[in-house]
Amino acid sequence: MRQSKRTLILDAAVQVVQREGIAAVTFDSVAAQAELTKGGLLYHFRSREALLEAVHEHLAHQWESQLEQAAGTTADHAGPRERSAAYAAVCTTSATRAELLLLVEAANDPTLSAYWEDVQNRWVPSPDSAELPQADLEDFVLRLAADGLWLHESIGGRPLDPRLCRQVAEYLIAALTGSDGTGPAAG
Repeated sequence: MRQSKRTLILDAAVQVVQREGIAAVTFDSVAAQAELTKGGLLYHFRSREALLEAVHEHLAHQWESQLEQAAGTTADHAGPRERSAAYAAVCTTSATRAELLLLVEAANDPTLSAYWEDVQNRWVPSPDSAELPQADLEDFVLRLAADGLWLHESIGGRPLDPRLCRQVAEYLIAALTGSDGTGPAAG
């Protein structure tokens, strides 16, 4: 299936962010990456801000699609442990510098952060209380470990060997689902 020009533009913008950072996203840089004219971009996005907002929406949608694929279903049809296991699986395989930079940018902008928060709230909402039962606390700590692995991999530096990353992911997923017989789900 042929990729739409809008998706092509958004993917090109993500590539520019990945390579050079958010400040490098201009109509000229994205047009060059997408191999389109600047006018072609302006047809889809009236401003740089509109383009960047669409990039946030685009990546949040891709993230949710990855979560659904990992869970084999939507957030509405997955149980809490299935959602947590899918989250851990995706966090350990999808970290990019572009996502990190965009999430940092979104932290201070309610419009941009809403795209990311909506997905996160469907899949792994933050605890509602100040104290948790032991099993819920263990699940939350495992989620934070998945977040930490994602951050480690997205920062760049020296990434983990893919075999070790897979081993960590399998450990987190087993602990969340209780499939090893010892995790929180077994209790």
